[in-house]
Amino acid sequence: MLFWLVVTLIFALVRLAPGDPATLLVPPSATAEDVQRLQADLGLDRSVAVQYARWAGGLLRGNLGDSFALNVPVTRALADAAPISMALGLASILLTFAIGVPLGLMQAIWRGRVADRLTTVATAAIFSAPTFWVALALVAFFTYGAASIGLPAGLRLPALGVRTPGVMLTGWADVADMARHAILPIITLAAVGAAGVARYARSSMIDVLSLDLVRAARARGASRTRVLSRHVIVNAMPSLVVLFALTLPGVVAGSVFVESVFAWPGLGRLTLTAIAARDYPVVLGAGIWYAAAVIVANLAAELALPLLDPRQRGRVS
Repeated sequence: MLFWLVVTLIFALVRLAPGDPATLLVPPSATAEDVQRLQADLGLDRSVAVQYARWAGGLLRGNLGDSFALNVPVTRALADAAPISMALGLASILLTFAIGVPLGLMQAIWRGRVADRLTTVATAAIFSAPTFWVALALVAFFTYGAASIGLPAGLRLPALGVRTPGVMLTGWADVADMARHAILPIITLAAVGAAGVARYARSSMIDVLSLDLVRAARARGASRTRVLSRHVIVNAMPSLVVLFALTLPGVVAGSVFVESVFAWPGLGRLTLTAIAARDYPVVLGAGIWYAAAVIVANLAAELALPLLDPRQRGRVS
């Protein structure tokens, strides 16, 4: 029900956006009759209700239609772009938690100290910065800045594309080239995400550190490592799982701008290109993909909570 409500809202917003796809697709010399003919071919001459009914019927059959601009099935366009976005998103979200959770834990331990205050200011600044601004700043520093100070080409991080243009590489050399191109996009997403995770993890860890069981463990003479691993992290795990589900939408939204800045042919760039071209089927298909990813992530977190939090097992059973 929630999924259908989301996709219906996406359909309505797309159709409310100004612009006519047929006008954008025809050449400048086209006549009004040519535009009308193309509208009929695309099915845009029907009422919005009829268009929605036809699109919804196709969706139930697994048919998302054909792209207006690319002239290929939407499923093929999404299938070509999805692996790139999934690889970028998976790598960035793993790095986000690998940095954000330990940083939040350290902030909780340093609570009230100068290090905690400085780290809090830094994470707040990074988290509030627009993703595209962070991406451009990294490009200015690691690409153009590195070139301006005379660093060798091998030490400059590439800013655009997935591979080096004009170079044919195979095997591990091709993998290494792709990895170099992925560094800046992944760092951009991970920096913003890790800043938000650290702030959330800090609050969760502070709450856990104030529990009686943690104080009792300390009173028994347990080492700091044992207290953190056996009590603090275990009790904070349910909230971190929820945080993972809440972080996914931010990674999804951020990838739209990151892929555009770094010219990565993933779902984000495909979506922006489709929006500019008023390519309704592709925009709707990408919206369905994003909505499904967010809903599945939240559902997975909801199902995993009883397994991670013993206090909720009795409620579920």
